[in-house]
Amino acid sequence: MSNDAATAEAEGTAEAATPVPEPIPHGLGASLPPADARAKTEGTFPYAADLWAEGLLWAAVLRSPHPHARIVSIDTTHAREMPGVRAVVTHEDVPGTPLHGRGGHADRPVFASDVVRHHGEPLAAVAADHPDTARMAAAAVIVEYEVLDPVTDPEQAFEAEPLHPDGNLIRHIPLRHGDPEAAGEIVVEGLYRIGRQDPAPIGAEAGLAVPRPDGGVELYLASTDPHGDRDIAAACYGLSPEQVKIVVTGVPGATADREDQGFQLPLGLLALKTGCPVKLTATREESFLGHTHRHPTLLRYRHHADAEGRVVKVEAQILLDAGAYADTSSEALAAAVAFACGPYVVPNAFIEGWAVRTNNPPSGHVRGEGAMQVCAAYEAQMDKVAKKLGLDPAEVRLRNVLATGDVLPTGQTVTCPAPVAELLQAVRDFPLPALPKDTPEDEWLLPGGPEGAGEPGAVRRGVGYGIGMVHMLGAEGADEVSTATVKVQDGVATVLCAAVETGQGFTTLARQIVQETLGVDEVHVAPVDTDQPPAGAGCRGRHTWVSGGAVERAAKMVRTQLLQPLAHQFGMSTELLQIADGKITSYDGVLSTTVAEALDGKELWATAQCRPHPTEPLDEAGQGDAFVGMAFCAIRAVVDVDIEVGSVRVVELAVAQDVGRVLNPAQLTARIEAGVTQGVGIALTENLRTPRGLIRHPDLTGYALPTALDTPDIRIVKLVEERDVVAPFGAKAVSAVPVVASPAAVASAVRAATGRPVNRLPIRPQAAVAAGT
Repeated sequence: MSNDAATAEAEGTAEAATPVPEPIPHGLGASLPPADARAKTEGTFPYAADLWAEGLLWAAVLRSPHPHARIVSIDTTHAREMPGVRAVVTHEDVPGTPLHGRGGHADRPVFASDVVRHHGEPLAAVAADHPDTARMAAAAVIVEYEVLDPVTDPEQAFEAEPLHPDGNLIRHIPLRHGDPEAAGEIVVEGLYRIGRQDPAPIGAEAGLAVPRPDGGVELYLASTDPHGDRDIAAACYGLSPEQVKIVVTGVPGATADREDQGFQLPLGLLALKTGCPVKLTATREESFLGHTHRHPTLLRYRHHADAEGRVVKVEAQILLDAGAYADTSSEALAAAVAFACGPYVVPNAFIEGWAVRTNNPPSGHVRGEGAMQVCAAYEAQMDKVAKKLGLDPAEVRLRNVLATGDVLPTGQTVTCPAPVAELLQAVRDFPLPALPKDTPEDEWLLPGGPEGAGEPGAVRRGVGYGIGMVHMLGAEGADEVSTATVKVQDGVATVLCAAVETGQGFTTLARQIVQETLGVDEVHVAPVDTDQPPAGAGCRGRHTWVSGGAVERAAKMVRTQLLQPLAHQFGMSTELLQIADGKITSYDGVLSTTVAEALDGKELWATAQCRPHPTEPLDEAGQGDAFVGMAFCAIRAVVDVDIEVGSVRVVELAVAQDVGRVLNPAQLTARIEAGVTQGVGIALTENLRTPRGLIRHPDLTGYALPTALDTPDIRIVKLVEERDVVAPFGAKAVSAVPVVASPAAVASAVRAATGRPVNRLPIRPQAAVAAGT
């Protein structure tokens, strides 16, 4: 063989051995990876804490050490005279409307002026040329307090002196449905308490404010609702909304309202006062003190049922601790009252719900707010019904589950898919995990881990169930609307939409929508700022529905622009043409060309809006069509409990969920697993303790988040793809409802293992010690 022939053969062999790269998935239904995944993995993703500007100053905020106090005086003289300090601002320096707040409740001052209402409330802010100088100057502000007794028990708030000019009662909802005289053959009662969960964002709050030549200011923040934050900031600064711009920068993930406005509002004030860029990076302690938390809740329940276990009537009292300010407590209470009976058919329901102010830290939006708290209570009640009648807990639930066409206690008919029975049967019938072996090498399988458990003979296994439901989008007449623009030029598509990517996968979804609709592989999603039309807050799955719907409509408009010349040329309508795999073909095969050829240097663009059908507020009897749509989830928990020491190990959580349509399988799986894990934290470890209103251990050492070792095996046993016809793509939100159902399932399993009532979350060790031990 000649050398040339040998070389050619070697090259051919090498070419044959080279692996052919797999095609990148695209379009709806594919597991398209996030565009920023590589940057975040490699540590090159620019978060808000990485921001920098020429002439940068550093900010620090002085916060109250007391949960309740009258402010006698604030002396900033020493702080102002410190070398390197450029500005000190207090309530006297707020030029516009001094109040702000979410959920339509402007009841929170930028800085406390006369009264401090919670531990950590902002009093002053400092800008200096070094972060240490700023913190020392903030500490040098002298505040004279008259310390007052805090009101920390929400039950006492009804009789206490008003803590706020608006009073202590934020909202009362009395729900009346059916016959108040109805009664069952058996009655079970329970008193339940849900603790305060912190959203514990991956990164603490950070941001940069830059003054503008027109007297306005630009805020670079990890905001999840940029237009809402802009409007609040403009009102507080005494500026028009056009003079305030928010640029969303480096959101590291959010399971709640991402930004503490008591942090971002002082930041802009300092930039306006100094005329210099000002940056603030909060410590973890400041983060705990500043942002809102899940509502601690007290719930009293009484269930009436017949001899077959069918629920006849539910009576309940629900009390939400809103903390010092209203925030989103009204919306959380509406969800709690409306879903107080769970995804069950209840012909008679009488619910009283209250949200009250206290001197505890403010509560606000956290995944599944309102729905999570009541789920823990009504599922405990279902366990009690089963136990009293000697029935299987899953069977009792199956006899009561909701289905499409049934009526909620609010009088609203469930028109969306509600395959609750199918979900419950799926997790009930899924094979149970194997029992742990009683051998030394498997001690890590026991509660408490290696050397942390008692005798293996003290371990009991329990199986329990939780069925949750949540509403999607806003409720009670909230105007849900989003706007998106899709542009195509030189074969590249760009999406402009102010929907913030908080980890829910919107930017990936937007790329998939455009890829499928237009057949364009390269799709970019532009950064978000308030120069774009508003898209609303990133919560309750609204961006998948509303913003995704806007992107789809805009992409379809561009598709029509692309296909019209071809359709006209061949004398057919655009509906007879289809785009697939980058090709345009007609129904009869006469036309066949590529998308690239059809574009041929054209620039096409379109803007569209998506607005779901309207809802209405609950009336004075708690009745009304308040929700656009609902999502459901069933979870079976398997736990091992050391009944002597009370330690709990969650062995497995089997999950079945109705998702409408799977748009991105990998992303959907990750969202469900994350939601379940957050629920495990609520069930077992997460409790922000606030004795007498003071946040104890505001750090990730004192606040016990579940780790990878605490995460159980999560088995997604069924995804029901029954499309919701009123939702774009038919998809439903997926991350909130597992958070709602998993704590209830874990508590149910612990009850099964120990025989104890387990009426408090998180579950304390003494509650997991079996009766009689």
